[in-house]
Amino acid sequence: MSTTNTTNHIGRKISRIRELRGMKQEALAIELGVSQQTVSNIEKSAAIEDDLLAQVAEILGVTPEAIENFSEEAVFNIINNTFTSHDTSTLNAINIQPTFNPLDKLIEAHEENKKLYERLLEAEKSKVEYLEKLLKGK
Repeated sequence: MSTTNTTNHIGRKISRIRELRGMKQEALAIELGVSQQTVSNIEKSAAIEDDLLAQVAEILGVTPEAIENFSEEAVFNIINNTFTSHDTSTLNAINIQPTFNPLDKLIEAHEENKKLYERLLEAEKSKVEYLEKLLKGK
C-alpha cells in the first residue's frame, strides 16, 4: 500500500497529472477498464494500491515515483524559470514557431526511409543470388 501521508495525497496528484496531460476521467477509466466513478474515487483517495498506481502511471506516461513526488509548485517553477517572452504587446497570445519546416523534416525522413529500404532490398537480392549459386554448385 502506498504511503497514507496526508500531504502526499496520491489521488489529487493523479488528478492533476491527468488534467495536465489533457485526459478526461472517462478516458482514464476506459484505459483502466473501470467506470468513470471508480476513477473519481481513486482521485479522492489519499493512497492507492501499488499495482493500481503502476497501471495509472503507465497510462499517464509517467513513473509511479513521478506521481508520488509530483509537485505542482515545481512544475510552475520550471515553466517560469525556462520560459521568457520579450513580446510585451500581448502577454496572453504566445505563439512559438519551430525553427525548421516540419514538412521538410517529414520529406527528409521519407527519403531516408526509401534509401534504407533500397539498401535492404539490395542485400536481400544478393542473398538470393548467393543461395542460387550454392544450389547450382551441388
